[in-house]
Amino acid sequence: MSLMEIKNLHKSFGGLTAVLNFNFDIEKEELVGLIGPNGAGKTTVFNLITGVYKPDEGRIFFNGQDIAGLPPYTICKKGIARTFQNIRLFNDLTVLDNVKIALHKDVPYSLMGAICRTPRFFRGEKKIEDKALEYLKIFNLDNKKDEIASNLPYGEQRRLEIARALATSPSLLILDEPAAGMNPQETHDLMNLIASIRERFKLSILLIEHDMSLVMGVCERIYVLDYGQIIAEGLPEKIRNDKKVIEAYLGEEV
Repeated sequence: MSLMEIKNLHKSFGGLTAVLNFNFDIEKEELVGLIGPNGAGKTTVFNLITGVYKPDEGRIFFNGQDIAGLPPYTICKKGIARTFQNIRLFNDLTVLDNVKIALHKDVPYSLMGAICRTPRFFRGEKKIEDKALEYLKIFNLDNKKDEIASNLPYGEQRRLEIARALATSPSLLILDEPAAGMNPQETHDLMNLIASIRERFKLSILLIEHDMSLVMGVCERIYVLDYGQIIAEGLPEKIRNDKKVIEAYLGEEV
């Protein structure tokens, strides 16, 4: 059984059809790309998967359960985490606190325990802080733990957002253009990081990205979306040479 299977997904905004008859699947520990020109509907698909939008039609199965239309916090608890095309950190909080927030979805103490500052509360907070530091070390951000998030360089803010998403312990991580704004060296480092995340955490990754060197270099399968519909799906080499893809998006072979 696939980790996620999407069947006949539709979404319109007024008279504009953003996603039409979208079908998709991803296996456990698979790394899949979703590409397409601007306005093709890629981010809309992400928003449908993560509960930001409710589909007009269609079903989204995750671990065998239909999650279509569930609120984002419920979908997160079921094991789906995402980053955003435009970085969305808690800019006025520290790097450490940004990751700690993600870990508080499973706090080992009650609200009353937090109010009364019980021993269990302090033990729980210590455990959460230690776990947050582990994630920061993976992304080489532990030495910046006390920095205000908005003061980090752009590339480090991207890494912090991914670290925060991973702290929710997902089985599916959705990355929305993580290489946006990065230089070639940062993009190359990100490609290695994405591959290592999949191996280390044994999770599936769905990647939206415009940087073709990143997509072709790291994804095992690729879906191509154009005007809200899938026009191609397959291995990177097949997508690289698909005439419909070249015409609709790539413009030339990469």
